[in-house]
Amino acid sequence: MTPGSNIPLPVARVTVDVAAPVRLDVSGLLLTADGKVRSDDDFIFYNQPSGPGVTYRSGGGTSPDAITVDTTAVPPGIEKIVVTASPDGAGQTFQGVEPTATIRGADDGSVLATFTPPGLGAETALVVVEIYLRNGAWKARAVGQGYADGLAGIATDFGVTVEEPAPVAPPQPVAPPQPTIQAPAAPADPRLTAPVPPAAPPAAAPGAGKINLDKGRVSLQKNQTVSLTKGGRPLLSQVKMGLGWEPAFRGKDIDLDASVIAYGPQRNHIDSCYFGKLSIVNGAIKHSGDNLTGEGGGDDEVIVVDLGRLPQDVTGLVFTVNSFSGQKFTEVAKAYCRLLDAATGEELVRFDLTGAEPQTGVLMAKMIRQYSGEWEMTAIGGFVKARTVRNMVKPGAEAL
Repeated sequence: MTPGSNIPLPVARVTVDVAAPVRLDVSGLLLTADGKVRSDDDFIFYNQPSGPGVTYRSGGGTSPDAITVDTTAVPPGIEKIVVTASPDGAGQTFQGVEPTATIRGADDGSVLATFTPPGLGAETALVVVEIYLRNGAWKARAVGQGYADGLAGIATDFGVTVEEPAPVAPPQPVAPPQPTIQAPAAPADPRLTAPVPPAAPPAAAPGAGKINLDKGRVSLQKNQTVSLTKGGRPLLSQVKMGLGWEPAFRGKDIDLDASVIAYGPQRNHIDSCYFGKLSIVNGAIKHSGDNLTGEGGGDDEVIVVDLGRLPQDVTGLVFTVNSFSGQKFTEVAKAYCRLLDAATGEELVRFDLTGAEPQTGVLMAKMIRQYSGEWEMTAIGGFVKARTVRNMVKPGAEAL
């Protein structure tokens, strides 16, 4: 299988094992239509090895860990089971490690499909495959979505409670405490513990602390991120990314070009939308056209993105501004980008570029589709030597 491909399941019970040159911890999460677990009980792993219709089997270090899904026993309302993997060694990444997932018939061991995620590097955890329900039939899809913050990052994305353990006064120096994942009524495990102190405060709701759009417009600083959700629901409507700038010196024109570069799951370049190509990905992304001077109020150039119509293979967008004529950003003032609701014109997110470098290109912001379906926008503000959007593709990929 290749990333994004799927197969129908010819049997009701399947097992997914994930093998690699190093030992992996494999787990499964039962997800509802909103891409979240119902509770921590839907997180199935070595410390909580069974749930409704889903079981975990340890390989004991000599064979791969595995998740078995009995689709006839999966509860109503569960539409997807994702199978994840992370290296057992603390801080170990998938750099140089090629995990292979094998989907088998659970009763006879017959191989239905295999999948090796390509191009892995700094990821410390992966969503490898998913077993999902579509139009009454169960299927399997190859995913290969990587996370840099380990199993805790995956768990948080899908609504499992993740919290830092309360610090204790050690008699001697110890390693800093790592995030722990709650798994109620499960036996202790030295790799992933679930402390339940007697007077612990109630756990925060899933996603607590992440900036979203519930309180109105968000003003970002460099490297800050906002989740494009309102009321717990992903924003999947049409949005506008307005980009603007003014000449730093009165009377001098500034001819800059705003663009957006679309990438796939492996940071692969899909297409670029700019003044020379005003529509890409079947019209889901459109450009307003070129502004040759930078003069006048309001946005200089606007890029419209229909989030709900973006193909599934588009997982990242990087918004850029570059100077084909060679003018440097030290000659530019008040550069900014802002995200608006296309239907109402309401400004949702704004990022004002502060400071400048004598370069011809800048990565303004990126939007990344999370596995849960929501999009997150992050302010970048990184300057690069690039006069055309073609030269922005590589640094854009590196910024994802």
